Amino acid sequence: MAVSKRIVLHFPKRLVDRPIVSRLIKDYDLEFNILKALVTPEEEGLLVLELSGEQTEYDKGIRYLTETGVKIQSLSQDVLRNEERCTHCGACITICPSDAFELDPLTRQVAFYNEKCVACVLCIKACPPRAMEVHF
Repeated sequence: MAVSKRIVLHFPKRLVDRPIVSRLIKDYDLEFNILKALVTPEEEGLLVLELSGEQTEYDKGIRYLTETGVKIQSLSQDVLRNEERCTHCGACITICPSDAFELDPLTRQVAFYNEKCVACVLCIKACPPRAMEVHF
C-alpha cells in the first residue's frame, strides 16, 4: 500500500554534510518533494518534505533516519491564526516560504491559506501580536 506523508527532519550539526536523504531514494525506493530546507554547515539542519512510497519501505526509511540520528516530526500539527489577535500588519507575508499569506490590495487585509502552510512555524516567531498559533 502506498503512503504519502509530510514530515519535518531535524539534522544535528554532525549530520548536515552527509547525503542522508539521497539514501531514501536509492535504498528504500521512496520519492520526496522538498517543501522547505534550512541547512547550514556546522549548524542544525531542518528539512520539511513530503515523503511517498510503499508503506513497508516508508517504515524502513523512517527507521534508517531515526537510527542515523535525525529527529522526525510529523506535520500533523496545524498552524492557525487567531483572528481576534491579528492586526494584519503583514510581518508574516515576507517570512513565509510557502506563500500561505497574501495581502489584499484593496482591503489591506492579510489572508491566510492553511492548505499552503508547511508548518515551518516561522510566522509564529515573526508575528508581533502573536496571532499565529500551533495546534497539535
